[in-house]
Amino acid sequence: MTGLYGLRYDLCSYAVLIHFLNPRASGLFLRWETYPVVTQDVVLPLAQGSVRARLYMPGGVAHPPGMVVVHGIHHLGIDEPRLASFAGAAAGSGFAVLTPEVAALADYHVDAASIATIGESPSWLEQRLGTGPVTVVGVSFAGGLSLLAASDPRYAPHIRSLLLMGAYDDLARVSRFLATSEAELPDGRTEPYKAHDYGAAVFVYSHLEQFFPVGDLVVAHSALRDWLWERPQDAQPLLAQLTPAGRDTMNLLMGRRIGELRGKLLEAIRVDQSQLAAISPQGKLGNLRAPVFVLHGANDDIIPSTESLWLEKDIPRNYLREVLITSAFSHVDPEKAATWRDELRLVHFLADFLRASE
Repeated sequence: MTGLYGLRYDLCSYAVLIHFLNPRASGLFLRWETYPVVTQDVVLPLAQGSVRARLYMPGGVAHPPGMVVVHGIHHLGIDEPRLASFAGAAAGSGFAVLTPEVAALADYHVDAASIATIGESPSWLEQRLGTGPVTVVGVSFAGGLSLLAASDPRYAPHIRSLLLMGAYDDLARVSRFLATSEAELPDGRTEPYKAHDYGAAVFVYSHLEQFFPVGDLVVAHSALRDWLWERPQDAQPLLAQLTPAGRDTMNLLMGRRIGELRGKLLEAIRVDQSQLAAISPQGKLGNLRAPVFVLHGANDDIIPSTESLWLEKDIPRNYLREVLITSAFSHVDPEKAATWRDELRLVHFLADFLRASE
């Protein structure tokens, strides 16, 4: 019976991963293993104000367990296709899934106010469903913020378990990685690890005043936002409105020449050290009471997989369930070209998480 019980979750995990990769995937097994999903846009009346959200409900499930899935840094927020695919896949496996929009993350900022949005969302879903505490899935930069929310006594009673996908432990350390393409390991070593230039541009976007003259800030904000949103045709004409110094900086960012900005990036990180520490899980997990599953892509070039080694040290041992660093996952989604062994480990990992979430 134990083997059959475990197989049930492996099959469910496999179906979730298939639909995560391809929401339109079909077949006899997937039809048998998947519930129909109905989506509804809702507004969460949270303490800090109304928050846009989307609820994915599995048809035919009388009392579904709840899951909150929090998006990472992306201007599409809850409309980001990969997030919607995962939420739909989880709902298809029998969960009621809520995706709250975190305004700061949708505007490419990581800030303390987002912790409250993440922390209050499980309470809303628990009250809506009446099936007890809910699971939280934190994607990318939302992963670190979700850990902080789960460690806050105000929100902890409403959180059953946590899944972190490509999360950070120390935001300053990640920022240094984005500036230097060197990952810092818990044993004190550093190793070369090519960072994506996108990450450094996001850091600059959230610290514009440290990179552009005051008179350039409004235009620099618009130009860099358009570039990050993959609208270079809108960003390029704005460069003429910048001062020569501002234009030089913007050209370096858009030309992906991050190495030439390294000195300014490291100085900005040094100046902002205390603020970055305030929104980092490192050293703040003493009140954590939920089991945590940590998943990281081995080749993640936005948040390096070494951050999950740090999380493995920092998460209290009693609540750290599994850590999987795998080539079967990228920054925030499964890799299509993974080996069957890596895929099997990912299936088992997700199965263990799903079991802990019900």
